[in-house]
Amino acid sequence: MFHPATEVIRDFALQQNGRMELRKSLPKSLLRAFVISLVIHLALIGSYSAVQFFGGDEEESPITVRLMKYSELGPPPSIVNAEQVPRVGVSVAAAKPTIGIPVPVPDMEINPEQTIATQQELSEIQSPVAALGSSTEDVVVKQDIQIEEEPEIDAFIPVEKNPIPVKEVKPEYPDLARRMGIEGTVWVKILVNKEGKVKKAVVIKSDSELLNESSLQAALQWIFTPAVMSNGPVSVWVVVPFRFQLNRQS
Repeated sequence: MFHPATEVIRDFALQQNGRMELRKSLPKSLLRAFVISLVIHLALIGSYSAVQFFGGDEEESPITVRLMKYSELGPPPSIVNAEQVPRVGVSVAAAKPTIGIPVPVPDMEINPEQTIATQQELSEIQSPVAALGSSTEDVVVKQDIQIEEEPEIDAFIPVEKNPIPVKEVKPEYPDLARRMGIEGTVWVKILVNKEGKVKKAVVIKSDSELLNESSLQAALQWIFTPAVMSNGPVSVWVVVPFRFQLNRQS
């Protein structure tokens, strides 16, 4: 019968032998696992390369993209009449047209007040406006009415004679700007039409927004001689600076 201490020593010796065997077999196991994983990877890479090599002759069909302008597109489909109900033809026997045959009426049955309108009376009924007027000579029809197009604010318009101010209106100094002691210049671009009148005014540069409204109100009251080109007067843009300066007493 073994002593307990002897059994403990034997178990310890067995454990030590097992650890030594594990240490000896560990490099072999790692090498074996590395070889197996390498073989698996090579097999996967080889199969993928084979598929690409033998199946690479089939080229993918290119995708064709067509660019179209908005003006080339047709009208959009109708939302209301998206689905039209098909018409069903019904065959009906066509009746022959009847021809009116005049029937003589005795003179006693004729209404003496019934008359047939003349061509002049019919024309007056169809054209009631002509009946209201005195004669056709007073009617004047204007043709070839042309709407003047305003030039763009940045458009270059060649002229032989620039517009000259005939009436200049100075802007009023705003009270708030005066109390705050604000001075500066406001550049207003004015559209002068063919008659020399100001049709539009736009602020293009300003030293203070408090001075803009007063400058626009003054610019709209200016009057110019129209700009002249070879074909006659033309509408042009001109720039007018409005300067605001306080009178300081020393």
